[in-house]
Amino acid sequence: MKYRHSFHAGNFADVHKHVGLLALLRAMQRKDKGFLYLDTHAGAGSYDLADLSTRHGAEARHGITALMAAAEPLAPELRDYRAAVTAARHAWSNERAYPGSPLLAAQALRIQDRALCCELLARECRALARTLAGCDHIQIQCADGYQALHSNLPPRERRCLVLIDPPYENPPAEISQGLTALTTALARLANAVIALWYPIKDERWLAGWQRRIEGTLGAPTAYLELWLYPRDARVALNGSGLLIVNPPYRFARAAQVWQRELHALLDGTGLGGSAVRAPLAVKDAAHAGA
Repeated sequence: MKYRHSFHAGNFADVHKHVGLLALLRAMQRKDKGFLYLDTHAGAGSYDLADLSTRHGAEARHGITALMAAAEPLAPELRDYRAAVTAARHAWSNERAYPGSPLLAAQALRIQDRALCCELLARECRALARTLAGCDHIQIQCADGYQALHSNLPPRERRCLVLIDPPYENPPAEISQGLTALTTALARLANAVIALWYPIKDERWLAGWQRRIEGTLGAPTAYLELWLYPRDARVALNGSGLLIVNPPYRFARAAQVWQRELHALLDGTGLGGSAVRAPLAVKDAAHAGA
């Protein structure tokens, strides 16, 4: 399964991932001290849902388009995300604009925070530079984001939020590569908060990978999962998963609420569901990384 940022821009998995990312950014900002946001697979940063590259927003109809057209959500995380999308559209004077993770971060970061956004594909990196032009607190590298973990951790702030969002052109290899990236990041900064996005397609294989995670990392984890189709259905993408390492205090508890509401808004068939699992317990104290 190939996952192209532009092709799938604004679909249900994108929305799920970005709501979680923005919630993590807000959690990091509960402390006044700044942090580094590191995006390993940044993409172009923003997308036009009227453009052919997104198939004129075909997948967004069951994602961001449905969410923006719904009644005001109850969960504050969903309201915050919708406000961020609205702000991006106003800034770009385009009601079909869709902010990717770099632009969401650029809007959310404070003066004491900074970001490093990496993109390996030259064309995407040039588009990313255009999207983030004028954002002085964000550095763009046309480079391998996994290598950036080696060269930029630990950051001077000693606090970091990492987003790992690979294209999954070769899912088994890339998800294993993601596990290696997790261990690398934690070896260099034990309190790093890390979000790894993964597709839900093969339930048996996914369960085995999650057991590997739990047996390898030795750090608090939470799995946020939302699916619109039966988890082993033979479709392109059944669901969206976010593995959160070192989740901030009460993050998983809040995610249970906003995920249920998001699922109810996006799942018109009733075939899907949502779940939050925290197999390695988080202590009931403010986490050092957040």
